[in-house]
Amino acid sequence: MTELRLDPLSGRWVVISEARAKRPEAFELRGERSDHDSVRPCPFCPGHEEDTPPALETYGPEGNWLVRVVPNLYPAFEGDTPFIVENRGPVFTGATAGGIHEVLIFSPDHQAAWADISERQAALIMEALRDRIEAHSQSPHLRYTQAIVNSGREAGASLSHPHGQLLGMSFVPRELAEEQARFQRFVGGCLLCTTIEAEEAAGSRIITADDHAIALAPYWSSVPFEVLILPRHHGPHLSSAPHETLAAVGRALRTTLRQLRGAVGDVAYNIVFHSAPYRLGEPFHWHAHLWPKATTRAGFEMGTGVAINIVAPEAAAAELLAQEV
Repeated sequence: MTELRLDPLSGRWVVISEARAKRPEAFELRGERSDHDSVRPCPFCPGHEEDTPPALETYGPEGNWLVRVVPNLYPAFEGDTPFIVENRGPVFTGATAGGIHEVLIFSPDHQAAWADISERQAALIMEALRDRIEAHSQSPHLRYTQAIVNSGREAGASLSHPHGQLLGMSFVPRELAEEQARFQRFVGGCLLCTTIEAEEAAGSRIITADDHAIALAPYWSSVPFEVLILPRHHGPHLSSAPHETLAAVGRALRTTLRQLRGAVGDVAYNIVFHSAPYRLGEPFHWHAHLWPKATTRAGFEMGTGVAINIVAPEAAAAELLAQEV
């Protein structure tokens, strides 16, 4: 049973999901590093499809899948319960947590991270994200889908076979709501369209760019080698983006991750896709955040919410650009 509990200090919802503790290697003690993949066959590899629930979507020639979407065995959200808030005491506010939790398997190749796949495969992953978010949006009790990639143990991945996750939720999380509010407060057009123009004029933080997408180390980078991937085609919803835009974003991520590997090695990272809630639109511009785990978030950052970045974004962009891809 999953439930939501409201933190009255921050105003953010906390998901209580005890089923998630059953994941392989859910807990890791200080100094421990274990590879769960070494003690059983990988459930995401071809030939082990029976180890996952039946696929929701498969992409590729029949009998030879290239991308696969399956329900998560340990869902953070499940069921069609609507979002209902309940006051349980003076500081105890809870809510139901219906939703959907899916796994998007990037490739049959166990070793093929996003940096290793072909441009066509990257585009196929983006198309799968689009299709699943569109499918989620048809559920009347859901309001928003968070698409993520956790790569590496330090980034929260419990299995090493490259994959992403889609979590359809019955509420709009505060982080997304705060981004929406900043778009609304920005004067002078779209916040991220203006960011593209300003960063191209500055010229010192662009990492890769083409006619459809741009990747940059944002002026406000909070962690070393943070990257913001922006489609040039303005639109609030990833699920409505044209094919050329999706392919370009997938390609920009592939290029940037190759550059990152060359600059800092095989570092863990998180990718987060932000798209407007299904039934809300402008003002918003969908985008992706890439946050490498090159340093540790420590007590000051956690206590104040103020980040300390030890690599200036201009230096990060220069180092990434220096890498051969």
